[in-house]
Amino acid sequence: MSSNEFRFFLSCDINLPVTFRVEKLEGTLPSTNSPTDCFTGIDSTTEERKAELYVECALYIDGAPFGLPTKTRLESAGPLHCWNELITLSAKYRDLTAHSQLALTVWDVSCGKDDGLIGGATILLFNNKMQLKTGKQKLRLWLGKQADGSYPTTTPGKVPRHERGELQHLEKLANKYERGQIQPVDWLDRLTFKAMEKIKERESLKNGSSHLYLVVDFCSFERRVVFQEAGANFLLSSPIASSNELVIVWDPEVGKINPSEHKQLKLARSLSRGIIDRDLKPSSNERKIIQRILKYPPTRALSGDERQLLWKFRFSLMSEKRALTKFLRCVEWSDVQEAKQAIELMGKWETIDVCDALELLSPLFESEEVRAYAVSVLERADDEELQSLRNIELASFLRWYVAVELHDPAYAKRFYSTYEFLEENMIKLTAGVNGEEDGFKKWQSLVRQTELIAQLCSIMRDVRNVRGNTQKKIEKLRQLLSGLLSELTYFDEPIRSPLAQSVLITGIVPSESSIFKSALHPLRLSFRTANGGQCMVMFKKGDDIRQDQLVVQMVSLMDRLLKLENLDLHLTPYKVLATGQDEGMLEFIPSCSLAQILSDHRSIISYLQKFHPDEHGPFGITAICLETFIKSCAGYSVITYILGIGDRHLDNLLLRDDGRLFHVDFGFILGRDPKPFPPPMKLCKEMVEAMGGAESQYYTRFKSYCCEAYNILRKSSNLILNLFHLMAGSNIPDIASDPEKGILKLQEKFRLDLDDEACIHFFQDLINESVSALFPQMVETIHRVKFQPMQCMIISLSSTRPASSSPNRKVTVCEADPNFQMHLTQTDSITHPSAIISKGISN
Repeated sequence: MSSNEFRFFLSCDINLPVTFRVEKLEGTLPSTNSPTDCFTGIDSTTEERKAELYVECALYIDGAPFGLPTKTRLESAGPLHCWNELITLSAKYRDLTAHSQLALTVWDVSCGKDDGLIGGATILLFNNKMQLKTGKQKLRLWLGKQADGSYPTTTPGKVPRHERGELQHLEKLANKYERGQIQPVDWLDRLTFKAMEKIKERESLKNGSSHLYLVVDFCSFERRVVFQEAGANFLLSSPIASSNELVIVWDPEVGKINPSEHKQLKLARSLSRGIIDRDLKPSSNERKIIQRILKYPPTRALSGDERQLLWKFRFSLMSEKRALTKFLRCVEWSDVQEAKQAIELMGKWETIDVCDALELLSPLFESEEVRAYAVSVLERADDEELQSLRNIELASFLRWYVAVELHDPAYAKRFYSTYEFLEENMIKLTAGVNGEEDGFKKWQSLVRQTELIAQLCSIMRDVRNVRGNTQKKIEKLRQLLSGLLSELTYFDEPIRSPLAQSVLITGIVPSESSIFKSALHPLRLSFRTANGGQCMVMFKKGDDIRQDQLVVQMVSLMDRLLKLENLDLHLTPYKVLATGQDEGMLEFIPSCSLAQILSDHRSIISYLQKFHPDEHGPFGITAICLETFIKSCAGYSVITYILGIGDRHLDNLLLRDDGRLFHVDFGFILGRDPKPFPPPMKLCKEMVEAMGGAESQYYTRFKSYCCEAYNILRKSSNLILNLFHLMAGSNIPDIASDPEKGILKLQEKFRLDLDDEACIHFFQDLINESVSALFPQMVETIHRVKFQPMQCMIISLSSTRPASSSPNRKVTVCEADPNFQMHLTQTDSITHPSAIISKGISN
């Protein structure tokens, strides 16, 4: 059902008795001995009397009583009067009118011969949208008054709008939560309800015992119930008003199949036409339409005409493997015969590619046969393409992926089953003929990785508790590794590295291990390897790095796709592995940030000259080094644009000694960015200068690599979109926040509406826009200036005229301190004449 459909039941169709539950009375009973009231009072001659209460329930239809009143049992236990009693009236829902009311009166029989009236309240059974009320209702009692069933009533239980406070709003939300209209989040719900209890206590102290509330719970149905009188015209008669008034009309056929259209579709798809359809060939115009449909991204729904066209020519499309996923979207799976024919055709269809098989595993396809077919296609893929049980590296990654999600309340049961299945089947594996370990030993080696991670988490807790600067924490780290945790310096037996199963690590080198200067104090650990070498890793706790893991996997995939087209852009898809929901291990690549390089060497070229000098080479460096730098810049420019990676600054752009540039820290993806007006991609002027400037042949080559890479990746857009589509139900922050919107943003980046030539011009425009963007340059300059955090910064432009009339405008960035001032110039047009950044900015 789509989000704009409203499905409901009509009240006239419900032949069930009106049912509700009287739960409890909230508030403190008044203590008084008035002649008309006989509450649980205290006087000078009698002892305190315990109240014995019951609730009288009466149904009124259009102001007249309907049936006999019903009473609850007596309740006298403790200060809280809780009946929790189910009341069933003689009237049925089909008998109700729009002005049906429930009158509830609370009585006290502890006074002796006469019943004492506590108070009453009345509630309409239908709301102002003519929908039956459901869930818990909290009614304020009118003390000393019996519930009035007349219409309009004089004892409404609804709290007047002007008296409603925070508590009433929260109770309304809690009611929606109990009806399942708000998605539960276990840990957040516990905190919320605890906070609500505190608010209740505060409100109770604030208001004292001035009000009593009766809580009743109306039963809920599978769908909303809309009022409709039996036998009447569906459209309610309403007086014609002269004013422009919005009238809500309920359509009972919303969401239902149009009988005539359905009959026409059945005739068009009649299985008896299968013999004729086998010989049908599309015309030239129809073939063009079909080819256009086959190019649709997997996120695009097919129209009725498109579905009918593909079904009509299904037999002629069987040799076109790209058409299978689109054809299966056309099948009416509720029709047994049609579904059976579709399954038969699927088995005879040209075998589809892996990327299309991934689409068949999305939630759109519920047929078990279709999903089994997709799995059979994936089984034929090689390990490198698929990322199997005997492959220890893949088994290790699968184990970690599942282990991280074991605490997900929604899917924990499924993940536990997967984990147990993996363990049971892996242990059964026998040893290989070439000396390969048996399954039990392999599984034990994976378990030892978990033990190592637990010890590293313990070290991080101890290090964080050390007061002082980073150096003191480093000393504590090395002290722990050399003392209490000396067993980590030399393992009893080698452990497979969690990041690379082919690497056996034998211990940690304390003297070469350190801590990064960061708020989370991640560890930089140097492990000895069994072959006598060393490998460096970063261990981080306090951040969810599953999003980084996904991005690096996509970088690795795109690197593979580019290399298949003989384009090696020297990317650095370093390894990332989440070992928990807030912890993980990352491969450490020796490199230096561009911010540090520009601070120490003033330019990127000066830095590269230090490692690859060549007097006869371009700009004093070797041609290979410059080419590596240009290609890596192009690769990451395209990839960060497609994935919408945000928060790009010179501290998370790193450069290796051989000239390879790469990006780190992917906390913002799919278009999210904490900075205002981000450029399409991060291309600072220093990077352009390292290529010889905007007019150089090397910069032209850079743009050529960008356009070539962009068009190559566009060809695999379905694979990338399908992978993200499969991640829609994950807990990765920037996907989970709005999966549909995020995937549509990703789809837009591919510009599938353009051909390759048009895309070259499009991407060159993006490059020019990114290089000339003013605002990111200002933010980057501010980011690099070493000053104390500012509480407020004002950015103003001295001119708002067009670029042609103001070729060299001045931009002033000033802190509250008038002595701080910085000037930048920009020749391109400025679209935002002023802006205020109201949060502190620091380096």
